[in-house]
Amino acid sequence: MNYHLAIDIGASGGRHILGWYENGRLLLEEIYRFQNMPSRSGDHLLWDTERLFTEIVKGLAVCGAQGKIPGTIGIDMWGVDYALLDANGLLIDPVYSYRDGRGAAFTNTKVPFKEMYALTGIPELPINTVYQLLSDQAAGRLDRAAAFVMLPEYFSYRLTGKLKNSFTANRTAEYTMASTTGLLDAQKRTWAQDLIKGLNLPERFFPPVQEPPYEAGSLCAEVRERVGFDAQVIIGATHDTASAVSIMPDDALYLSSGTWSLLGIQGKPILTDDAREAGYTNEGALHGNIRFLKNITGLWMLQSIRHELGDEYSFSRLEALAKEAALKKEAAGGAEYGIDCNRPQFISPPSMIDAVKAECAAAGFPVPADAGELALCVYQSLAKSYNDTIIGIEHITGRQYPALSIIGGGSKDKYLNSLIAAHTGKTVYAGPVEATAAGNLIMQMQYAGEITGDVWNVIKNSFEITVIK
Repeated sequence: MNYHLAIDIGASGGRHILGWYENGRLLLEEIYRFQNMPSRSGDHLLWDTERLFTEIVKGLAVCGAQGKIPGTIGIDMWGVDYALLDANGLLIDPVYSYRDGRGAAFTNTKVPFKEMYALTGIPELPINTVYQLLSDQAAGRLDRAAAFVMLPEYFSYRLTGKLKNSFTANRTAEYTMASTTGLLDAQKRTWAQDLIKGLNLPERFFPPVQEPPYEAGSLCAEVRERVGFDAQVIIGATHDTASAVSIMPDDALYLSSGTWSLLGIQGKPILTDDAREAGYTNEGALHGNIRFLKNITGLWMLQSIRHELGDEYSFSRLEALAKEAALKKEAAGGAEYGIDCNRPQFISPPSMIDAVKAECAAAGFPVPADAGELALCVYQSLAKSYNDTIIGIEHITGRQYPALSIIGGGSKDKYLNSLIAAHTGKTVYAGPVEATAAGNLIMQMQYAGEITGDVWNVIKNSFEITVIK
């Protein structure tokens, strides 16, 4: 069996998904799962990169112990966050989470945002890499750094042992992840050098951009000894949404639904005033495409509420409670919730429950009184946000989309999917759930020459896709 391994790490957890191609179908097996949340240190939110690397290696060791040896390995993660390295390729701690908020003080740059957007197509969000780098610059952290490396590339090259010595001089930057930094020219698909100079960022930080897939190298001796086998580490579309969307037809309207919701289309960059003012982003995709989309806070709100309630409720229980709350609200003649899920107070509040209640009060909605009403508020507000985003896309592109494909973990949420169908009036296709891992694995299989032709046909043959009208 020709096994391949996708290591899909999100901001709330990671999984090792083994995949193989058999009789025209992509088959998956979850091998290992671990939790991931930023840790608080004083006023800051940080990533524990040593713990994450340990979990990555533990999952590889499980493959070895089970005798299911992958020929290739690919890591995908969220965008914008990075590691700083010294001249020897050693990590400069700490590694900040995008939810830390340190970038907020640096959004008013020497280069006007209108000019930045016309180049990069990236909206002005405090989480963006560019503003995090400006924060590091102000703190003096860049002075002793030889390179900054986006997190999935950092872990990929740690597996190979190639972070040391000549790495900083010879490496390249993976395209889809580089596109999330706010420093890449969306049309030329290279670093926006004039912008980088205008912000006085170190030019040594920006190696040539390379489009995936390509090899990082084989496992280093230390990792081979710990896991019991060797494999090639492949740099694919390391941005998780780019991996997920890579399985979709080019002309599809999609919603990648998870901790974040990414709703958009694939095509050419759209750098207009309308797109900028509405907060749409242009991020890298495969085959010369751009993902024109909007980042929406997503199920992070529900995840945070659940965690704040002591993880007492399963997601299915919260869904059931939301349905009950909706019936009571409808019977009483109450209006649907519709708070703005993209308000900055929802990025990393001390209490998501308090933030939701305060926003409801400020917006004139009844304040949720229990877990069911809190979940209902999130569900209905997300559905409204998705509809508003689709209306914006159709206005900007001048094109109508009859259907919406929901992919990722959120595609399992039947109640949310039904609300989306009702709000948008579109046919909704839900699935596959493992879109990110599937995209990651298919890219590895394409690199290995095992899959050619139309990827969407492979996906339709491999996974259940539910239709909601």
